[in-house]
Amino acid sequence: MNETGTSLAEADYIGATAHELSEKRAAARIAAGISQKTLFQRRGRIILHPDLLVLTGWSPNGDLTLTRTDITTAETRFTHLYGRFLGGLLNAGRPLILHTIHASADEVYLLINHRDFLETTDDRAWQKRIDRWRRG
Repeated sequence: MNETGTSLAEADYIGATAHELSEKRAAARIAAGISQKTLFQRRGRIILHPDLLVLTGWSPNGDLTLTRTDITTAETRFTHLYGRFLGGLLNAGRPLILHTIHASADEVYLLINHRDFLETTDDRAWQKRIDRWRRG
């Protein structure tokens, strides 16, 4: 049964793939001290449906739609691609990283409801929500 019309949760996101973050030059990383949007150029809404996770506006071709089995893990942590210096000193700035089997987005970094000045996100709550959803 497809229940994509029903939304369990939704929020604004900015995002990038691990590959995109790895290609950012030093100037973009310095500019990220002012705005994370220089690193995370994908933006839209993250919408959790009973059977799908949708990232609207993911690409010019449309949304990125993932099923439970498309996501192998969801975690919030700093990495060599997006570290504590960029994400703020508080753990509230850790990105949500979705590891997927999707060819064009195998590792997705998201900042959900990112607040520029405070460098905080709702990523930890979304990680828990996605983990519960994945377990069915």
